[in-house]
Amino acid sequence: MIPVGSETNVTLRVNGEERSATIETRKNLADTLREDLGLTGTHLGCEHGVCGACTVLVDGQPARSCLMLAVSATDVEITTIEGLGTADEMHPVQRAMYERMSFQCAFCAPGFMMSAVALLDGDAEPTDEAIREELSGNLCRCTGYESIVRGVHRAAEILREERA
Repeated sequence: MIPVGSETNVTLRVNGEERSATIETRKNLADTLREDLGLTGTHLGCEHGVCGACTVLVDGQPARSCLMLAVSATDVEITTIEGLGTADEMHPVQRAMYERMSFQCAFCAPGFMMSAVALLDGDAEPTDEAIREELSGNLCRCTGYESIVRGVHRAAEILREERA
């Protein structure tokens, strides 16, 4: 059993660079990203792994950062929404979601986009069904999901154009 208040130094590979922090051993990855590394794009909603707002990529696969201890992420590549692109040079998924006005309040946007990136890395032409299946673990209270699905289709188009 880990004693409460026990601290440890961790070095995480986040968005292509190594970042270190001293954290409580029982601290989850989401809180470590936000509080210790200043990467506040990863949002916390339910803190039970249900809503998907905290989704990041771990070695290219979507993962709920609220369910993962930061100390267990020391040997993996973590990608957060900040690692996708910038306002001046958006990732195709970010650009597509913007073009299709996929989000209203955008609280859920980072989690949806990280899941969409993982989907499109493995499927260049996903069907509506495949998109809905991949994004089914992400909840949105504002949109009704249609605009998000359109955004993923647009991102797939952009990625295909870039690869051509």
